Amino acid sequence: MNEKKPSIFVRVGTRIARWFRETKSELKKVVWPTRKQLINNTAIVLVALVVVGVAIAGLDRAFIEIIHRFLPFVFGV
Repeated sequence: MNEKKPSIFVRVGTRIARWFRETKSELKKVVWPTRKQLINNTAIVLVALVVVGVAIAGLDRAFIEIIHRFLPFVFGV
């Protein structure tokens, strides 16, 4: 009737141990990509980064030009 609850350290240690066991179990289920798939996916990401970077740089330059062309009209300079 008068059962003593485990200390906070024991409870935390038990939870951490369970987390590591579950993590190890889940990692066994992972299907890791082959080297060829990894290289292919990396290349796709790098190409996408370059395309998006060029697009953002182009839009930035276009907006700067628009602002510089209309700025004199706005402030009467």
